[in-house]
Amino acid sequence: MTPPTLAQLRRHAIARSLFKPTTLPRALQRLGFVQADPIRAPARAQDLTLRHRVRDYRAGDLERRYPRLPIEEDFLVNYGFVPRAVHHLMHPRRARQEWTAARWAQAHAVLDFVRERGVAHPREVDQRFAHGKTRNWFGGSSNASTQLLDGMHYRGLLRVARREGGIRLYAAREAAAPPADAAQAFDALLDIVVNQYAPLPERSLSELASHLCGGAPQWRGERGALLARARARLPQAEVDGTRWLWPAGENPASRRHAVDAQQLRLLAPFDPVVWDRRRFEQFWGWAYRFEAYTPPAQRVRGYYALPLLWGEAVIGWANVGQAQGRLSVELGYVGGRPPRGAAYRQALDEELDRLRRFLSPR
Repeated sequence: MTPPTLAQLRRHAIARSLFKPTTLPRALQRLGFVQADPIRAPARAQDLTLRHRVRDYRAGDLERRYPRLPIEEDFLVNYGFVPRAVHHLMHPRRARQEWTAARWAQAHAVLDFVRERGVAHPREVDQRFAHGKTRNWFGGSSNASTQLLDGMHYRGLLRVARREGGIRLYAAREAAAPPADAAQAFDALLDIVVNQYAPLPERSLSELASHLCGGAPQWRGERGALLARARARLPQAEVDGTRWLWPAGENPASRRHAVDAQQLRLLAPFDPVVWDRRRFEQFWGWAYRFEAYTPPAQRVRGYYALPLLWGEAVIGWANVGQAQGRLSVELGYVGGRPPRGAAYRQALDEELDRLRRFLSPR
């Protein structure tokens, strides 16, 4: 295979990720993982990601349909939603932090309570056991019951049954046998990650393998062997001094990877197209950062800047708000000003119309 150019890699990344919109189950299966985030600006990241890939998708559809879909909330390389088959590959999960006997006793008491209830709200657990308060990882105070439920969910004792007002409600998770071949399961998980973010620089692959050890910490010691197997089986090429890898059977240089030059999209900060900041800078020549947790005085582009993809170029960003059914949009451009011409203005109007429909209730 002739090595692809950087432009072909960029086109490949956009075309393979922003596939023709399909049904929600098919989109979830094709993606393999959808990262979640609780911030709504103007909607949660998972909804902003799915709206480009699911026909007539509306904000909240994933949460509404979750109980009937064969998916789970879980941690892969980040927290999000995965098909149930992917979820099973990561369990039984052995967390790095060992619990004391007293902590396990608390967990088993809560598990019995959840089994008795069928589905339990964290508030019910807190009222039943009165575990008190604890310090969270932000440095603030939260209910100790919530922290315990998080730990039980991560360890595979509980699953998320559904959400109410964004709050996770839990049910007991039935234990399943571990994968018959641990190396094969670990390889399959990495292939899902590669499929999500390909084509990707070799250094990004290495970092994602480290993140994957959060989803499967029991195999952390096998990370080196995992990467060696991946480098041996995945197609790759040296392009402009960087080694790139992509899934087997794909050709980044293929002319089939067409991108509509007149379509504009506002992407979530965690959308697969822009998630890898290293790749972002190589593709588009400027640095994009997520600044929601940056002090306001230090923000460059805004609280929740959505990358603005026009055709094959990310030309700027938008901060979007919604109040009383009206959108407020603040646009910024890498070049300091928007592209000239009616085509861009029309594409922007069409994207904002799609965004309004996405945010409107069914």
